[in-house]
Amino acid sequence: MPQTTPLPDVIPPLIFGTAVFNHQFNSDPFAIPATTLVHHALSSGISGFDTSPYYGPSEEILGAALAAPVAETKAPFPRDQYKILTKVGRIAAEEFDYSPAYIRKSIARSLQRLHTDYLDVVYCHDVEFVTPAEALEAVKELRKIRDEDGSIKYVGISGFPVEVLCDLAEMILRETGEPLDVVMSYGNYTLQNQRLKTKGVQRFIDAGVRVIPNASMLGMGLLRTQGVPSGSMGNWHPAPDGLREVCKEAARICEQKNEKLENVATRWSLEHWLADGADVGTTRSGVDGQKIGVSVIGVSNLVELEAALKVWQSVQDGVQSGVEESKKNDSLSRKRHIDEIVGGIHDILGKWRDFAWDSPGEGFVNKAAK
Repeated sequence: MPQTTPLPDVIPPLIFGTAVFNHQFNSDPFAIPATTLVHHALSSGISGFDTSPYYGPSEEILGAALAAPVAETKAPFPRDQYKILTKVGRIAAEEFDYSPAYIRKSIARSLQRLHTDYLDVVYCHDVEFVTPAEALEAVKELRKIRDEDGSIKYVGISGFPVEVLCDLAEMILRETGEPLDVVMSYGNYTLQNQRLKTKGVQRFIDAGVRVIPNASMLGMGLLRTQGVPSGSMGNWHPAPDGLREVCKEAARICEQKNEKLENVATRWSLEHWLADGADVGTTRSGVDGQKIGVSVIGVSNLVELEAALKVWQSVQDGVQSGVEESKKNDSLSRKRHIDEIVGGIHDILGKWRDFAWDSPGEGFVNKAAK
């Protein structure tokens, strides 16, 4: 049966995304100081961690960090103090297996890797790459596992094309009579692309979806001063050259204001999703019981984590009551400054405003299809 506690009352507002614990973003993910990062995140109030078997060694690295003893207590952080969100179905870039047998195998493996006896959220990973029938079968199987032994608490889907995610959420409600608990969209609520808000939120609400975390505020690394990332997997990013060029111009606009594009993009998405994602957000906001949008943010080192925590605290200072007047004013002043810069970026985006690349790309064939 579905969980009696609604997911909006459980899920934290800021989730640590560990896709960066992967060769796609870092040439040597095992060199990332994961235990230090995870423990510092938990000590600083971040209590959710998103991962996937597809993210290379991410589950193993995260699991080891969560299981590592804390220096002060000589014991790991208690399991009830954090949420684990993982995924099933995606094996490799061109391999997907949504069969019941593989899903059960994947769940058992994730439980082992993450050193836990339950997973708070499990998504069907990148559902646009399989048929609607396969996605439906996978959701049903995850719900069976949930009802059999409680090793899964909440079930959802994740992917890129907003319209496809909406179609599937509506179909699953229609076919099963039970809405998805959660849908994670990535790269669709950024300063370049707000399709999640304009094309998705209301349809998800109508399909009964309670929570939509916004992931990849930098568009999988597109919105960075140095451009798209290139790890050991090479030049994998799907953004076309024209979009990459206009993002370079956006970086120059930021530099003229003594800012970095990645900082502007992160702040803008975090700040605006608080309100735009509130109806599909969390009650764990600390904002007088109001709901706020849920965001997923990835960091690879302590400097990035500290910067993210600083931005998150400043964003919250602008909306929480009881905050020192000077901190609230600083937050609101910073918001106005960022909004002005983003307004200038929107002016130069042209046809690339709200552009979304095709997913899957032309000619995709699932190599694992039977």
